[in-house]
Amino acid sequence: MRAQIVFGVILAVPIAVLLYLLFGPAFWRWRRKRRRALAPPAGLEAMLTRNVPLYAAMPAELRRQLLSHVNVFLAEKNFIGCGGQEINDEIRYTVAGTACILLLNREPEYFPGFTSILVYPDTFESMDVQYDGPVEVHERTARAGESWHRGPVVLSWGDVIRGVTDPVDGFNVVLHEFAHKLDEQDSGTDGLPELHALHHYDEWTQVLSREYEALHKRAARGTNHVLDDYGLESPAEFFAVATESFFEKAKAMRTRLPDLYEQLRRYYRVDPATWNY
Repeated sequence: MRAQIVFGVILAVPIAVLLYLLFGPAFWRWRRKRRRALAPPAGLEAMLTRNVPLYAAMPAELRRQLLSHVNVFLAEKNFIGCGGQEINDEIRYTVAGTACILLLNREPEYFPGFTSILVYPDTFESMDVQYDGPVEVHERTARAGESWHRGPVVLSWGDVIRGVTDPVDGFNVVLHEFAHKLDEQDSGTDGLPELHALHHYDEWTQVLSREYEALHKRAARGTNHVLDDYGLESPAEFFAVATESFFEKAKAMRTRLPDLYEQLRRYYRVDPATWNY
């Protein structure tokens, strides 16, 4: 009898895995489609109109898409207050509505690989590890946000609300950290997200590498006006910073950095330089 039970368990495991591989993705697509069809939560539209000017600026069809994506996002992500921060609908709706701007005009996966969003009241401290030769140096630094690889997003609510309510300052910690989450969906956080077609990769690499080097030169001359100098930290940070400016300094990027703007327009499948803000 014991042998039969063991054999049954051994047989059941690969069958369960096979069934998941065959039907799991279809189930998730079906469930997300149902959630997108639901009416938005009470107060969501009013909250986004007040807190997220980018939402009010985009065309009506994109606003409808965004609300449907927020339904899924809120169902799949868990908000956790840290440092005394209590989670309320303003936090959930503002963060979700801003993050989902990155998902428009596509069949999204809703930032896979993590479920938790940690929210502090304001700037928080994080431990940086650097190396001076063989010596490991630990240093605490103040952060507005973090995205842990295959882990949570960490946000300062004070920095979130300051960034999202000003749609033209080029600072939006939610767009920045969730751009990192898009970036890590393929093989790692390296400034090269999963693009929509194979033939896009060569041009993306050429343009973003060139603009990354150009940012170094502009920063040295003090003539950088579109991208924040924090983009110099790494190609991954360059992509996240460029994402912030693509949405918040769209007209300036389209004029001054047209090749970079076109790559991001093709990737995000929206044209924020034409939005009404």
